[in-house]
Amino acid sequence: MVTLWDAAGEIARRLITLFERDASGNRPFDGEVITFQKDPLWKNYILFNEYFDGDTGKGLGANHQTGWTALVAKLIQQYGELGDH
Repeated sequence: MVTLWDAAGEIARRLITLFERDASGNRPFDGEVITFQKDPLWKNYILFNEYFDGDTGKGLGANHQTGWTALVAKLIQQYGELGDH
């Protein structure tokens, strides 16, 4: 049986992984934009996308929206404090 806490934790984990670098150093939310993935002047900046592609994690819509990205920032902070991630 999956508890509500477990389901919330799984959703949080999946959202957080959109912003983590993979083995190649790429973040899923940057998609195929090489400038944001590899350029030393841009690769450490996080865009605040409006929403994300459900299959790839690529950030979509306006990139100045703080809603979902701010939520993920809060989840990263909480998981860091809890030591669950």
